[in-house]
Order: sequence, then C-alpha cells, then structure tokens
Amino acid sequence: MTLVDGEVEALLDRIPVLQGLPRSVHELPGGLTNQNLRVTTPSHDLVVRRFRGDAELLGIDRHAEHLNTVAAAKAGVGAPVVDFRPDLGVLVIGFVDGTTYDNSSFDDPDVVRRAGLAIRRLHEGPRFTGDFDMFARQARYLRTVQEHGYPLFDGYTEHDDAFHRVERALAVRAGATVPCNNDLLAGNFLDDGTKVWLIDYEYSGNNDACFELGNTSTECDLDDDQVEALVTAYYGRPDRTHLARVRVQALVSAYGWSLWGAIQSAASSIDFDFDTWGLERFEKAARGFTSDRFARLLAETAGE
Repeated sequence: MTLVDGEVEALLDRIPVLQGLPRSVHELPGGLTNQNLRVTTPSHDLVVRRFRGDAELLGIDRHAEHLNTVAAAKAGVGAPVVDFRPDLGVLVIGFVDGTTYDNSSFDDPDVVRRAGLAIRRLHEGPRFTGDFDMFARQARYLRTVQEHGYPLFDGYTEHDDAFHRVERALAVRAGATVPCNNDLLAGNFLDDGTKVWLIDYEYSGNNDACFELGNTSTECDLDDDQVEALVTAYYGRPDRTHLARVRVQALVSAYGWSLWGAIQSAASSIDFDFDTWGLERFEKAARGFTSDRFARLLAETAGE
C-alpha cells in the first residue's frame, strides 16, 4: 500500500540519500518495534526502519543493532546498511527482493536445510557488538513486570526451578559464543531464490548457537523431525547432545520471550494482541518443562 504521510515525507527529506529525489513509499508488513518503509527512488531501493516502542523497557540497544546489522551484511546474510540516524530514530538498509517465510514454509525440507545453512553462515561471520543471554534477560524482564505491577501469566514463577535446571545443564558443556540474531521468527527469513537472508537485529548479540536454533524452532513451530533436520543442516551431521541443547534452548526462548509479550501487552500503544502472543509462548515452555522427556533432555544436554 502506498503511504502518503506528511510526517513521513518530512522525515525522509532529512535522510541525505533520499533528499531531493522523486520517490514512492510503501509500508511493509510486520515489525512490532519498527515501522518498515520501502522507499524507491530512481537510483535506490531502500527500507527505512523507524524505531518505535520503549527500547529501554525492552532492552533494545539501537547502536548495537546498527553495528550488528553491518556485521551481518559482511557475513553475507544481512541487507547492506546505507545510513544510521539515531537522532531521527531510523536505520536505512537495502531492500531485499525475496519471499518472506511463514511457519508453513518450513514444511518444505529444503527450506529447513537452507535456513540452517544461512544461520551457520551468520554464525561464521564477524563477531557482534554485545552479548545476549536469555537467562539474564528473563530476570530483567521479570523485574520489569514486577516493579511496574504488570499482569503476569498464572503459574509463571512455578517453572523457575526448571528454567534454572536448564541453565545449569547448558553450562556443563558450554562452548564459545557466536554472533546470533536471537529473534529468527519465520518473517525474518527472506528467500531470493538464490540464498536465504536474515533480517532484523534488534536483539542481536553473541550467544550460544543452540539458542539461535532453539529459538528458530519454537518461533517457527517446527516439529521434532524438522528440528532434527535443522540441527543436522547446521552441524552437517546428527548429534544427540546438540539436538538436546537445541530442544531445551527452545524452552528457554519461549519462557523468556513470553515476558516480552507481557511487558508489551501492558505498556505498548500498538494495536496487537501481545497478551495472547506471550501466553502462547509461556504455555509452550510450561508443557516442555513438565514433559516426560524433560529430565532426559537435561541429561543429554550435559553430555550424560
């Protein structure tokens, strides 16, 4: 849909690469903490990402996002960065002309394989600015919920022990961290027919590769066989310990990000059902923490 908005046009006129040029502006779908505008001129096809939401409340570092987007481009999986204007609240990147995945895209085994290879390519690229640790972030989000008196999902804290049992199991064979996006829901994969691109680096930082794979598996609703295929594509072979680490990191992801939904539900003015979004993730984590296979996964994660 073509966007005609005086405020937007005034903003675009302050971005040097767009000044004085005829242009068309279309708002792209998605983006709960950004408004994404595709801006086309005779010489450029760009996406202007307008920051929105409370970055401090959600733990978003926009300067790190910029630097890590540059690093992802150097790794060959991120869109090129054209400009960064924190004073205007925008990041300008090149438009990637490709198909945006949804969860059903992963029903194709080749999509799962190519997604795993794209993730590995990101992880083999330049180190990111800053680290990401969902255990620390979950604690911060929980404090935010409690200090502000935001509603919390019934029974949430009853799973605190299971959550930290995962933390201890992961620490037994923890390896080096790698540059991770940490938010690879299906809509952050773009397929141009030749390669898969990874976009949106608001929560990026160096992290355990298995968190990235686990987060992807839970956000994209992969079944057990698809998770195994993703892990095999990434590592080049099936591996029981890595697979267990990915499965428990999926629970860590769902449990931690559910609080993001709780915060957004209480604090955001965006018209979106954040409460249901967060509840779905909490319930997914709770099922995993109370499943019959949880103890076995912990043992396999620790290499037993």
